[in-house]
Amino acid sequence: MKFTDSPVIELTVNGTQLSIQQDNATMHVGTSVWPCSLVLAKFAERWSTVEDSSPPSPNPYAELLDFRGRRAVELGTGCGVAGMAFHLLGLTEIVLTDMVQVMPALKHNLKRNKAALGKYLKTSVVCWNNRDQISALNPPFDLVIAADVVYIEESVGHLVTAMESLMKEDGAVLLGYQVRSPEADKLFWELCGVVFEIEKVPHEHLHPEYAYEEADVYIFRKKAKSESE
Repeated sequence: MKFTDSPVIELTVNGTQLSIQQDNATMHVGTSVWPCSLVLAKFAERWSTVEDSSPPSPNPYAELLDFRGRRAVELGTGCGVAGMAFHLLGLTEIVLTDMVQVMPALKHNLKRNKAALGKYLKTSVVCWNNRDQISALNPPFDLVIAADVVYIEESVGHLVTAMESLMKEDGAVLLGYQVRSPEADKLFWELCGVVFEIEKVPHEHLHPEYAYEEADVYIFRKKAKSESE
């Protein structure tokens, strides 16, 4: 697992190198690059159907990771590494969101990687409990992406509601996950179980060089209305 507290994290995605500057000295977790974002990004790359890729066959994620014509939003993007990686894998319509305190670090890294990305990706300030900010994103989206976002028990309900509000009825959540708080973890899965069908990606399906033993990838899809009511 290539994870380090170095000031600069480098990640190659689809033949393009991203260079992410992090600051572990701040009080905001969003200014650090966490393993889950790398695990999620490299999982997507391994099974990507983007041109010139050669995923394993059969590919159980071929439809999910075919990003042509799809719109996505990332929640809690932090330094932006996962969102940038998905953009390089063909998800060109993506909005990266986080709290206002994290925006300087995110925008710095987007500017730092503009040449690699080919453009400056869209960003938006979003607090998960702010309905106006959620609505301003113009949902619903085909995909909601999130990595390492379950830290605080008090925010879990807002996160799950935001995920549900942002995704299409036939959309999906791609989640990189690691337990950070037992209380938050318990509540998160209780609430998710009410509204989502939950699929855990087998660990052997993760990228072999980015299979951090404490991190997992999940795929959420909305339950049918009658199931979740």
